[in-house]
Amino acid sequence: MSESRQQIAAIGPMFRGMIRYTLFETTIGWAGVAWAERGLVGVHLPEPAPDTARRSFLRRFPDAQEAAPPPLVQAAIAGIRELLAGAPNTLLDVPIDMARVPEFHARVYEIARAIPPGETLTYGEIATRLGDRLLARDVGAALGKNPWPIVVPCHRVTAAGGKLGGFSARGGVNTKVKLLAIEGARVLQPAPSKPSADKTAVQPSLFD
Repeated sequence: MSESRQQIAAIGPMFRGMIRYTLFETTIGWAGVAWAERGLVGVHLPEPAPDTARRSFLRRFPDAQEAAPPPLVQAAIAGIRELLAGAPNTLLDVPIDMARVPEFHARVYEIARAIPPGETLTYGEIATRLGDRLLARDVGAALGKNPWPIVVPCHRVTAAGGKLGGFSARGGVNTKVKLLAIEGARVLQPAPSKPSADKTAVQPSLFD
């Protein structure tokens, strides 16, 4: 049996064709995951209270049912807890259902998912890896619709010129800074002083 089939089997036949979710406490609040036959279909970033996270899940998945997580989802939860506590867990072994997103988004997420904790790429760098630097804004748009924050670490994708860029989750860029700080990201460290730049020089946009 292939690894992907083993992962699907581990989700459990009782959940096939249905979406379930569960909430769990982390060091920075109550997070949640939703899953179906082929893996996770959604991740919710930590909130101060479980009721807030629950309402958010039900807005995204109105027919989802709260349930005890099967073993594979339990392992995903354990990994997310470790990462949010500062451990360098890549979460690369967490199965996610990429079939639910457009092909371009899936390609962006695959690249973003490979960024190690504490490291970052810019929108432009991801676009270049996709074959066209002019796709940087499309990369940003795809990351803004990421169903699996933390597991697909969109917070590790930043703007050009040392800027952090946006973040679509609750709390915006402040949430992004908090997640990067937990991971000890070098992008948050003060940049060395530089000689004054020529004011006439063309500056990179946020998406370069």
